[in-house]
Amino acid sequence: MTTSEQKDEQQGRKPVTVFLVDDHALFRAGARTELESVSDEVRVVGEAGSVAEAVAGIRRTRPQVVLLDVHMPDGGGAEVLRRVRPELPDVVFLALSVSDAAEDVIAVIRAGARGYVTKTISSRELVSAVMRVADGDAVFSPRLAGFVLDAFADRPGSEPINDPDLDLLTPRERDVLRLLARGYAYKEIASELFISIKTVETHVSSVLRKTQLSNRYELSRWASDRRLV
Repeated sequence: MTTSEQKDEQQGRKPVTVFLVDDHALFRAGARTELESVSDEVRVVGEAGSVAEAVAGIRRTRPQVVLLDVHMPDGGGAEVLRRVRPELPDVVFLALSVSDAAEDVIAVIRAGARGYVTKTISSRELVSAVMRVADGDAVFSPRLAGFVLDAFADRPGSEPINDPDLDLLTPRERDVLRLLARGYAYKEIASELFISIKTVETHVSSVLRKTQLSNRYELSRWASDRRLV
């Protein structure tokens, strides 16, 4: 495909729908104006200033990308992710924060965000970041990617993760749990692992019993906390 053909294809693409989550109304208003004024490639479909409002709004509008603040009075971006991601696995989350602290970056990425950018980013760069995560890329502001690599890479000499609860699960139970946390239906898990739906149900029941959890949403959060997803 030539460059001109790629451009024509891009111009025919529908705008990426975006939901803004930030506890400062002035920032949300400015971000909305900036995003929609610099490009017709994104369309803001809603906004929220708290965790509860964010969860309800995302469920209602089902955007492609959520721009997610990390710190809010009633909980952070990680809490929004824990509540929404198991239910709406196709929604992509991009953290947008004033903080560039390693612990904030790692916490929200572990919870399931696809990227993390700071509020020093320009409007055009933010549009580009939104488009990229919508297309499946991971996006980070300069130097933040190093935090993630340090946290998740299996480096020589690094200590193995020791989790007694996780050690209770068999390898097959972990496989089933991983797919379940990614939003797969039982039928899809069975197809992916070449087992019967009944066997999937048996594994899920076993995992619920071993973890002492009550439903798939709790299991998804449990798996995400242990970096199985």
